[in-house]
Amino acid sequence: MKKLTLLAVTLGSLVAGVGCHRNTREAAKDDVEEAGDKTENAAEKAADKTEDAVENAGDKIEDATDK
Repeated sequence: MKKLTLLAVTLGSLVAGVGCHRNTREAAKDDVEEAGDKTENAAEKAADKTEDAVENAGDKIEDATDK
């Protein structure tokens, strides 16, 4: 009886460990995807700001040469 109980506890621990590992791996994958999305959003914002700055500089140059 003790051997069967010990075997059941051991198998239960292994199954729980595999399940935890899978959850950890999936959580890490989600974190990487989220970080990628944040990086992409930051790059898009930086590109928009750069475009706005270039347009503003072009407008100032155009205004200065018109006078």
